Amino acid sequence: MQQVNAAVAAGTWTGLPYGYLYSWGRNNAGQLGVGNTTNYSSPKQVGALVTWTKIAVGGRASFGWSIATKTDGTLWTWGQNNLGQLGLGNTTYYSSPKQVGALTAWLNVAGGVYHAIATKTDGTLWTWGQGSFGKLGLGNTTSYSSPKQVGALTNWLNIAGGGYFTIATKTDGTLWTWGSNNNGQLGLGDITDRSSPVQVGALTAWLNVAGGVYFTVATKTDGTLWTWGQNSFGQLGLNNLTNYSSPKQVGSLTTWNKISNGQYYVSAIKTDGTLWTWGRNHNGQLGLGNTTTYSSPKQVGALTTWSKTSSQNNVSLVIKTDGTLWTWGQNSFGNLGLGNVTYYSSPKQIGLLTNWANVAGGSNHALAIANI
Repeated sequence: MQQVNAAVAAGTWTGLPYGYLYSWGRNNAGQLGVGNTTNYSSPKQVGALVTWTKIAVGGRASFGWSIATKTDGTLWTWGQNNLGQLGLGNTTYYSSPKQVGALTAWLNVAGGVYHAIATKTDGTLWTWGQGSFGKLGLGNTTSYSSPKQVGALTNWLNIAGGGYFTIATKTDGTLWTWGSNNNGQLGLGDITDRSSPVQVGALTAWLNVAGGVYFTVATKTDGTLWTWGQNSFGQLGLNNLTNYSSPKQVGSLTTWNKISNGQYYVSAIKTDGTLWTWGRNHNGQLGLGNTTTYSSPKQVGALTTWSKTSSQNNVSLVIKTDGTLWTWGQNSFGNLGLGNVTYYSSPKQIGLLTNWANVAGGSNHALAIANI
């Protein structure tokens, strides 16, 4: 990889990892951002800029789209746009990054199936795209092709998109959900959809959140792990197949750190650097060397050097503390980035680079940032 010295543009950058942007996998909607609709089974650089910082993906198995921020606080999207999920005020597909408006205050981004979620540096929350089930949180089920602010609050913190719902925490540690709730994925003790944010319980200790198709995973500040929603494949990690409409603790450990959800499975990293997975495993997405489904956490190997995890659909992508990037699971379109379309049920390294800083896995495509 080319190494350069680059001055970071002035703006809202907060010192987070930044650098080159790479993509790979299915590209039928231009979701790779490389100016065409050709599939690639190994990482391809998106343009020549070295100022990409936050990345997320959305979409279903047939199509996909991408969203990212730069160090100057600008927001960029590309790929599928049939429901305005790119936030560009239209429904045109784009195969290269397009800036969303002219603002330089975007901070965090997340993607659902057909909707996007983002926060700004002022703590406001914004959504756009498909509005079905009320998943935009705007009090209706209307779709919007440009960003709309969710309420007037300025204390939103962490965000995640499920299949047709949204999860977010505030700076006070409260947890809020909205959208589709057919399997209790909102954690509100019922299966009623919500079109505006509703608080999950009264606790003020929620930290990280992740959304699967119909289930939710979250951690608290005390290091405990909680799940709820659909549990057809044991994806709640509770050693059963029962759906729950309110949060249930996974075991009694207080060492859970990073979390990510695939379609029907979970990948999580503990504070000791070990990696754990559970749920559906028909494509080897749990990384355990088999295709057996598990309803409680199983450790992936014995290493203690796992750092960041991203899972979506049936693909796992994890970065180690040495900056290497590893992947496994479904590989129909080269979405594992290994230069082939072979499925793998145990971790495989993508190339030889040791400067990977961030990764986001999509339904059949992935984005990653490599530090300069």
